[in-house]
Amino acid sequence: MSTATYSTDRPPNVSGASLEPQAAVARHPLDTCADDVIKVLRDDGSLDPAHDPKLEPSEVIALYKAMVRTRLLDERLVALQRQGRIGFHIGSLGEEATVLGSVSATRPQDWVFPCYREFGAALWRGLPLQRYIDNMFGNANDTVKGRQMPDHYTYREGHFGSVSSPIGTQITQAVGFAWAAKLKRDELVTLAYFGDGATSSSDFHSALNFAGVFKVPIIFLCRNNGWAISVPTERQTSSNTFASKGVAYGVPGVRVDGNDVFAVVKVTRDAIARASRGEGATLIEAMTYRLSGHSTSDDPKAYRPEAWLDPWRRLDPIARLRRHVERTQGWTDAQDREIEAAVDAEVKACIAVSEKVPPPSLDSMFEDVYAEPPWHLVEQREQLKAGPRPKGHGGH
Repeated sequence: MSTATYSTDRPPNVSGASLEPQAAVARHPLDTCADDVIKVLRDDGSLDPAHDPKLEPSEVIALYKAMVRTRLLDERLVALQRQGRIGFHIGSLGEEATVLGSVSATRPQDWVFPCYREFGAALWRGLPLQRYIDNMFGNANDTVKGRQMPDHYTYREGHFGSVSSPIGTQITQAVGFAWAAKLKRDELVTLAYFGDGATSSSDFHSALNFAGVFKVPIIFLCRNNGWAISVPTERQTSSNTFASKGVAYGVPGVRVDGNDVFAVVKVTRDAIARASRGEGATLIEAMTYRLSGHSTSDDPKAYRPEAWLDPWRRLDPIARLRRHVERTQGWTDAQDREIEAAVDAEVKACIAVSEKVPPPSLDSMFEDVYAEPPWHLVEQREQLKAGPRPKGHGGH
């Protein structure tokens, strides 16, 4: 990748030896140009044959459409939250290539253990958009019955685990699932997503240690997006890379340009093949950047100057893939408008349905734990249903 477009000036480094408050420092775009970072997509839209995963033209278009759909959904859900129609959203703005490229490389029998930015991956695995929007509203049709925050979805039919807020817990769960599959001789691989902040959790280290010892068929995919809420990567670790953290556990690591969808497909496919051969886990560090706040509850301007986003916007994964499809398949602005119109209509229809569905029933609070509810829960349920209701909260 040419570096001529980008300034080589970096903000001053944060000293790991000092505990005094200092200005936060985000990773620089030039970090993705290091020799050890796998890259395929060139600035002019052509592909480097050295690592080209050789996707079919139809596969490339499917990825492009999915990435655009994910971006448009992000924008619409943020607007819904600002309007007070949903309570929360956590998106993947700027990270679409990392999410879609990796999940597209998985096979039907593989299982995905998400962090919380991977709604695009769930949709790729077949989650109906209506079901996802129902989760955002937490209505009676929500798969998790309104018991979780918005963006805490699950899709068992698509081998997609449940999102859970505690940092890093899905990593050990994914290792346990893959270990069980290995014992049962089921030919599958698990893909565990997590952010750079989760590498400071005990689950990360326990998971890598176990996976290294027992050659578990798992892919650890670290979305190194520069930030763990307001904590920059330089405050997260003093390791040279996150990929290198696997070395001590016997897990090889690879760094990839996370805004290059072809490169992400390539390294994920390689990791699946390695695991399928019985060689164990791979740690992938996808170097991308979070262009938005951590969530709709976060104001990144409090810790990140807006100017720092400019060079990363020039590396926007959707714009980069757009140059490729225009170069190779003659993609036009009119086709982009067709995608936008279709997604807009689809989302509006789903929202209209979700907003008419009532909230989950009070009875549902007492379900899904016991096959037959014990007497004390039956008593509590009846007391709750008979009790006073705030205005607008019926008994259902």
